[in-house]
Amino acid sequence: MIAPGVLYLARNLGIPVSVVAIIHQLAPRVGILVPTWLFICLSGASVPLFTALRLTLRYFRDRRAAAALGARLPPISNNGKWPGNLDLLIEMQQIWKTGYPGDGLREVLEEVGPVVNLRVLWDNIILTSQPEHIKIILATDFNNYVKGEKFQYGMSSVLGTGVFNSDGEMWKFHRSMTRPFFSRDRVSHFEIFDRHAEALIQLLKTRMRTGYAIDFQDLVGRFTMDSATDFLFGVCVNSLHASLPFPHNAPFTPQESDSVHAQVAIAFSAAFNESMLRISNRARIGWAWPLVEMWTDTTLEPMKIVSAYIDPIIHEAVEKKKLANSLRDKLERADDEVKEGETLLDELLNVTSDPKVLKDETLNILLAGKDTTQWTTTVIVYFLAMYPKVNSRLREEVLQHVGPSRRPTYDDIRDMKYLRAVINEAMRLYPSVPFNVRESVSATTWPSPDPNEKPIYIPAGTQTPYSVFMMHRRKDLWGPDAEEFDPDRWLDERLKRTLLTNSFMFLPFNAGPRICLGQQFAYNEMSFILIRLLQNFSAFELDAEAFTPEARPPTEWALLEGRKACDRFRPKMHLTMYSEGGMWLKMTEAENV
Repeated sequence: MIAPGVLYLARNLGIPVSVVAIIHQLAPRVGILVPTWLFICLSGASVPLFTALRLTLRYFRDRRAAAALGARLPPISNNGKWPGNLDLLIEMQQIWKTGYPGDGLREVLEEVGPVVNLRVLWDNIILTSQPEHIKIILATDFNNYVKGEKFQYGMSSVLGTGVFNSDGEMWKFHRSMTRPFFSRDRVSHFEIFDRHAEALIQLLKTRMRTGYAIDFQDLVGRFTMDSATDFLFGVCVNSLHASLPFPHNAPFTPQESDSVHAQVAIAFSAAFNESMLRISNRARIGWAWPLVEMWTDTTLEPMKIVSAYIDPIIHEAVEKKKLANSLRDKLERADDEVKEGETLLDELLNVTSDPKVLKDETLNILLAGKDTTQWTTTVIVYFLAMYPKVNSRLREEVLQHVGPSRRPTYDDIRDMKYLRAVINEAMRLYPSVPFNVRESVSATTWPSPDPNEKPIYIPAGTQTPYSVFMMHRRKDLWGPDAEEFDPDRWLDERLKRTLLTNSFMFLPFNAGPRICLGQQFAYNEMSFILIRLLQNFSAFELDAEAFTPEARPPTEWALLEGRKACDRFRPKMHLTMYSEGGMWLKMTEAENV
């Protein structure tokens, strides 16, 4: 397979070098001799010269088009000092590795307002944290904003043409395949949750009795992975059966021998996470990402492991389908007639038997079903550890509505208002997908955040990233306590002043036609496991010493303000968020269980 960097150079060097070559061939015919050394120099210089000319023409074209519409070009970040804001790109890469989410970008937005053209590597990248702009992108002008070929190319080696990485008719096709499975009857069916929650609780109790902390992020990730693969394939990866890591400061850790199946489960989960890291790095670099993968596709190795697990499952399902009733008969049934016991893969097979389409879609849903719920559940339990009064109040609600041991029902979860408030507040401060991106199809305008200013011109083919992470923390939207963890803001008069006046201020599940189909499924899964935890454990405690030194927040963060100063873990992100080095907790087992 040809490396992405080689393909990129082959596609992009052709035009300018070809023009120089043609001139070199034609010059002797008019009596001009071009030395070979000069031809080589001109060929090398033709690429940046051609690029500079193209960008200059584009700038003047955009300025004229904006003026014609009575609009203005978006403000440009002045933070970069190098050509193409290359230093800004390098700084953002370093922040991604060692900094806090949004650092660098937050300062830019504070300087110029909630929308800015970052102009990284001379490309228009118009970032916004304005609810009205995000509403336009996701809903009111939905058809004018797509994932786009640049984004899809970077994601395709992992996500293929699945629902999160497709546009137009392909997106509609994938969406229509998946929608029937997320009916209320399916997302409120708790048999799968309960089976894996029981395993999680037992692992927690066993570890707590040793006196060591547990990496709850790893544990709940196994829970969501097992639940998701069970839900998707009807074949559980059983990662909860593998041995758990011990904190780095444990003086002695038992040597546990994992079965071959457990080793496969851990290898699959690790490879899946690694593939997400690889493609998220491509998204951060932008159009030039192939240049850092000059010799190899960095997703190849982890995807070999992922495919080795998923491909046989899909192959077996396709073969079974050939023995089932005809596809025509299956398609004639109503959407809500999903048979009891059918998996999502079974439902997808009612529409297609193409192995690639099936694999793409299941990997997309696995990403949504595992990583997002893993992160939100992790950060909720972290907040319960940091805010004991919230924990006590939430546990009281659990015992009042469900009791100390009964399995919760859909109606129980629906009636627990404080539980929903705690989940929402955690997703507000730490949304699982902090940044997202679209690309404009046609030139358009956005309303100016300042009503006294002209609208903002958005050229065609422009990347328009948006950040719900930064929007959720804006004090002008959420009040001076925007960075404080306070579930009561979802229950008192503040709700009327904020969210009820603008529903696009809070978007943990996206919005518009591409709103997450599994939103209710995620709420139910998170609620279920939290209820089970609070039935079995009365208190949670963060074990700071169990974190490795590099996974702890730098001491200088404590001198700042907001969540960056008070939180005691190091938030990181690939496509979704996670805690660097895990989330090490201790728990107090409840006496009434």
